Amino acid sequence: MKKCRILSVMLSFTLVAALLTGCGSSNKSGDTVETSSKTDKAPVTLTFFTKDATEDMPFDDEVAKKITELTGVTLKITHPVAGDEQAIPLMIASGDYPDLIYGKGDTGKLVDAGAIIKLDDYIEKKGDKLKALYGDQLKRLKYSTEDPSIYTVGAYGVHTEIFDPSGVMQLQHAVLKELGYPEIKTLQDYEKAVKDYKAKYPEINGKKTIGMTLMASDWRWLITCGNISGAVAGIPDDGQFKIDDETKKATYKFQLPEVKEYFKWLNHMNAEGLLDSESFTQKEDAYRAKLAQGNVLGISDAKWDYDQSTKTLVGAGMDERTFAPLSVTVNDKCKDQSFKDYGYSGGHGIGVSSTSKNKDRAFEFLNWMASDEAQVLVNWGIEGKHYKVENGKRVMLPEVQKQRNSDKDFKKKTGIGQYIYPFPQRGDGAVDATGNSYSMNTLDIYVSNYNKGEKDTLAGYGKKSFVDFFPSSKDLGQQSKHGQAWQFNVPSDSDMAIIQKKADDYIQKSATQAVLGKEADFDGAWDKIQQDLNAMGIDKVNDGMSKLTEEKIKLWS
Repeated sequence: MKKCRILSVMLSFTLVAALLTGCGSSNKSGDTVETSSKTDKAPVTLTFFTKDATEDMPFDDEVAKKITELTGVTLKITHPVAGDEQAIPLMIASGDYPDLIYGKGDTGKLVDAGAIIKLDDYIEKKGDKLKALYGDQLKRLKYSTEDPSIYTVGAYGVHTEIFDPSGVMQLQHAVLKELGYPEIKTLQDYEKAVKDYKAKYPEINGKKTIGMTLMASDWRWLITCGNISGAVAGIPDDGQFKIDDETKKATYKFQLPEVKEYFKWLNHMNAEGLLDSESFTQKEDAYRAKLAQGNVLGISDAKWDYDQSTKTLVGAGMDERTFAPLSVTVNDKCKDQSFKDYGYSGGHGIGVSSTSKNKDRAFEFLNWMASDEAQVLVNWGIEGKHYKVENGKRVMLPEVQKQRNSDKDFKKKTGIGQYIYPFPQRGDGAVDATGNSYSMNTLDIYVSNYNKGEKDTLAGYGKKSFVDFFPSSKDLGQQSKHGQAWQFNVPSDSDMAIIQKKADDYIQKSATQAVLGKEADFDGAWDKIQQDLNAMGIDKVNDGMSKLTEEKIKLWS
């Protein structure tokens, strides 16, 4: 699920106040918000649930300690165990909420249940740093046309450029080098590279060579399979839909013939013995350990999901066994949309719970996280300890940069990068008043820190960076008018939400079965999938998403 790319422009207080007048100003909890220029720094522990965390996050690293020193806040961070999708519904049923909640796709459920408060009054009276960070994009935090209030802040960068392509088809650098850096533009090109290399090297490091593997036994099916099916079909990232901005028509993407072609190709790869037989059953730890062995030639995953494996490979001196992101599509008629400009999508973020006894401190903390002081700290760490300012530029200390490149536990140990998402963030490409990037994710930093395998691949193709493999946002045309549909707030009790959940669960199961079936049976299996989707009422979902698209465009304009 991708990021947003609109430049954050600072508004005057008067303009922001006028903007917020139309956002609604009632606080759902009934609390009175007093204007104050002072920040309370007395020690306090705030409980914070984040749906996207997959492991414990003790708030005791170097950056966390500095945050506590500057704000008085210690976070007690919890997460859904084993990706439990019932965590928030159970929270709502109990009525027992943490101080701060990041519900992601369940944000609508939290709003419907009155679990999180409206933040409009807080932002107007005490949100100076949030106003500065969001600028004229603050309106995109509004919940809906019917309820144009702001319930959450954060999650994604207001200004975000892509300097490191992710969530695409990838191949080992060793494969590309061995084959003389061939053109890899289509699934057929990708398949040939995997097949030819595997035939030549049936074993790597004493282990059987695996052509391609997926992490598709749990919710990551969406990341390594479902999302990829749209990407290779040349469909912008709108979650489970393809949306036409002009007609405002939405289509459940698994109904589209170009998406079928991707799954048919996976079915063929499986029949050819090029797809890992454990792709749909292996667990997260096994998947990452497998990648770290160096015997997997191809993957289709987001970098945050396998970054630890990359660092393990680099630490073991196997740079050539890391992966090159490539612009691969179903055929040469499709255009890769990886660099599509979606603008800032608002959508999901962190809310303050209605039962919190520390509402003021919780909001003040979110406001502080939007400050320049916090943005530099969470991105770069502590000056003198992690970075220095040299000739007016922030520079990561060499030993810290080396650790960042090779230590899979770098974030845990230092805290650098640990508290960017899902908090308010300027985003990649945004610069401060000194001309320095808020984020360490800049093109120059990526280029200077490429490993040997990456450098060899780029030299082999005559390119400066992996950005150069993909169509630019300029080439892809105008910015999305609706943001990204996967961030829409869908009423949790609507027929649309219920049917889509049923369809999503069904697709994961049925598409997997079709991939693992006989090649001769695939077309019949896919036809059955279409019949079942129609029987579920998928047209109601398409109509509902089309209506939400229209409302979103109206809300923002």
